[in-house]
Amino acid sequence: MKRETSRHRPAFPTVSRSAVASRVAALRRPAAAIAGGLALLAATACGSPTGASGGSPGGDRPKVLAAFYPLEWVSARVAGSDAEVGTLTAPGVEPHDLELTPRQIAEIAEADLVVYLKGVQPAVDEAVAEHAPDRSFDVASVVGTIPAAEEPGHEEDEEGHGHEGTEYDPHLWLDPSRFATVATRLGDRLAEADAAHADGYRSRAAATAKELTDLDKEMSDGLADCARRTVVTSHAAFGYLAERYRLKQVGISGIDPESEPSPARLAEVAKVAKQEKITTIFTEDLVNPKVAEVLAAEVGAKTEVLNPIESRPETGDYLSAARENLARLRTALGCS
Repeated sequence: MKRETSRHRPAFPTVSRSAVASRVAALRRPAAAIAGGLALLAATACGSPTGASGGSPGGDRPKVLAAFYPLEWVSARVAGSDAEVGTLTAPGVEPHDLELTPRQIAEIAEADLVVYLKGVQPAVDEAVAEHAPDRSFDVASVVGTIPAAEEPGHEEDEEGHGHEGTEYDPHLWLDPSRFATVATRLGDRLAEADAAHADGYRSRAAATAKELTDLDKEMSDGLADCARRTVVTSHAAFGYLAERYRLKQVGISGIDPESEPSPARLAEVAKVAKQEKITTIFTEDLVNPKVAEVLAAEVGAKTEVLNPIESRPETGDYLSAARENLARLRTALGCS
């Protein structure tokens, strides 16, 4: 679709540079941090959000800021060349551990749309509520969610981590059918805000949803006939995948990847693994594998990575990472 030749900016709510400065100051951070953030704001006000993809800096394209990788992936697919997409979470960083810098708070305040998932990153939730409540898209609001897995017994920790206070499991992108709905609704949201490119947003959203629907069928077919249906994981991040494909998830830790399982919990998981003849204990790239390795040695299993796709893969993308997960699950579960 041809771009408009005028310099008219799409009808997203706008925020003046002075308003951004006052909003950043309102966070009441230490004076030195605020001064640094405002100094950076001058340099970033006409540039791209962190990790912005494609296109020249500045210009008239709306800026979409995604909280972490899977939301960046779907945003970039739907936005295409009509919007500039960036992310708050750098590759290789555990999304749950994100602490926003003054510069990132300024980016949230300036973004035309912030795509996030409430409950994953408390710092992002707080910044969106304060600086972009009318320019945000919570992907959990457009699909059905499942309850968070109950935290099994674990050692006490002095600090809270992960999804404290979240009643639902936020890892919904691991169900491609739900993620297809997210793509469709994101296309609608962008189309409403930027009517000049509505057809492009909706067309790309439909294409992305079809890719995800095709992936869903591959996974459903690939996991239909398996010798085992129990999956032991380092933490309970795969509830949506398990629900969608009729698997049983047993997490060494609960929904919080930072929680330490108690000796009683380890003994319980070991018992299940032996009873179910588990051959593989799944770990994650961004989580310390030591506990899973000890458990695997105890029950005579091997360890393998099952990617929760929270961060950008070293190679490939969301779709290729999901297909690698499928291949590893099929081997571990003895699927035919």
